[in-house]
Amino acid sequence: MKKIVIASIATLALATASMAAVNGKACTSCHGADWSKKALGKSKVVASMSHADIATAMKGYKAGTYGGPMKGLMKGQVAKYSDADLDAFAQTIGK
Repeated sequence: MKKIVIASIATLALATASMAAVNGKACTSCHGADWSKKALGKSKVVASMSHADIATAMKGYKAGTYGGPMKGLMKGQVAKYSDADLDAFAQTIGK
């Protein structure tokens, strides 16, 4: 029983650390606290996107393979994060 509890706590700690790696506050300044704004009137509404679509978009911005008029700005926002960080963060927003 102790091993299960310790393993569960360790898994939760790793997941929390990974989610905390992405600065969501920087995102919400443009996308809105509830993700319902079109950033600078040009982006998709993140709240209506699936977790998978959000992760794909963020990783695509990082790779330079995704995006429209905000591609350059977004590449700079996500470049410092690992794909695992972006995947974990995507699970916390969208649908």
